[in-house]
Amino acid sequence: MKYTATILAATCFAALAGSASAADCAYNAEDPFDLEQSEVEALYDCVKDKMAEGYAKEGDEVGSVYRTWAVTATAPAVQGAHSKRALLTFANDIAAEQYLKFEEEGVVMPVGSVLAKESVTFSKKKKTARPGPLFIMTKVAAGEAPETNDWVYGGLQPNGKPMKFKQAFCHDCHTAWEDQDYLAYPVEDVRISN
Repeated sequence: MKYTATILAATCFAALAGSASAADCAYNAEDPFDLEQSEVEALYDCVKDKMAEGYAKEGDEVGSVYRTWAVTATAPAVQGAHSKRALLTFANDIAAEQYLKFEEEGVVMPVGSVLAKESVTFSKKKKTARPGPLFIMTKVAAGEAPETNDWVYGGLQPNGKPMKFKQAFCHDCHTAWEDQDYLAYPVEDVRISN
C-alpha cells in the first residue's frame, strides 16, 4: 500500500516543476534515488538560503515564517512523493505535536494545522539541483472543505508566487494516506524521533 501511495504521489506531482534558479548546484548521479544521503544534504545546503529567500519574496505568510516552525526530519530526503524531489517538512505549533507522532492509523490533525514542505528539484538533463515548490497543507474546520476532507492545499513557486492548481490534484494523491488524515511523513531514516 505504501509503495503504491508513493508511486501515486510521484505520478501526481511529476507535472509540478520548479523554475530555474541562480542557486543551481551540480550533481553526478543518473537518478536522484542514486544519491547518497550526504550528497542530498550537500545539495540542500547549496540551495536552502535561496529557497527560503524565494518563498518569502512575495510576502506570503507561510513562505515568510515556516522556517521558524518544527522541522520534522533530521535532513531532507528523496522519497518519491512529489516526484523525485528531496523534501523537508515543517509543522506549525498547532500541527507539530500530532504530526511528529508519525502515527499510521486514526490520525486526526487539529484545525489550524499547517505543514510546509520544501522541495529540491533535480534536473536529469542538466545534472543540477535547484529550489522546487513549497507545498502547503492547511487543516480547516469541519465542513469548510468537504471535498478534500477539510484540507486546503497550496504552494509557492521558488520565486514566491502562488501555484495554481485544482484542490483535487493534490487530494487525489493524498487519499492514499487516509488513515493518517491524508498526510505522508518523511522517510523513516530521517524522521525526528520523539
